Amino acid sequence: MSETDGLSDKRIVEILTKYRKIALVGASPKPERDANEVMRYLLEKGYEVYPVNPRYEEVLGRKCYPSVLDIPDEVEIVDLFVRPEFTREYVEQAIKKGAKVVWFQFGTFNEEAFKRAREAGLIAVAHRCIKQEHERLIG
Repeated sequence: MSETDGLSDKRIVEILTKYRKIALVGASPKPERDANEVMRYLLEKGYEVYPVNPRYEEVLGRKCYPSVLDIPDEVEIVDLFVRPEFTREYVEQAIKKGAKVVWFQFGTFNEEAFKRAREAGLIAVAHRCIKQEHERLIG
């Protein structure tokens, strides 16, 4: 495990208030999954959430995309709910898509992917849950 992302609470608040368009990678229609709970929460808080998972047509009534690059709209945050070995691929998609932030949820951290995101100029958030951080800092 690497050091934390080094981002202050103030910086996390800036990210969560400035960026409103989120690609949620690893989205699931199963209510017991963390990705489903987080997506529901973000939608309730007024974020535009694009589910990404090639296995599903739709999640929570929203069209589900096979990749970040298939989303027709702008994406600002790419929120990762995939195993660490798959995060590099989605970091590359985030870079190509012009995203501003890659968010590594708990259990998704990959040091190589994290470094790649930062080297490409993206804000990389790691070892945090976007829902928990929003609840804790914004409410």
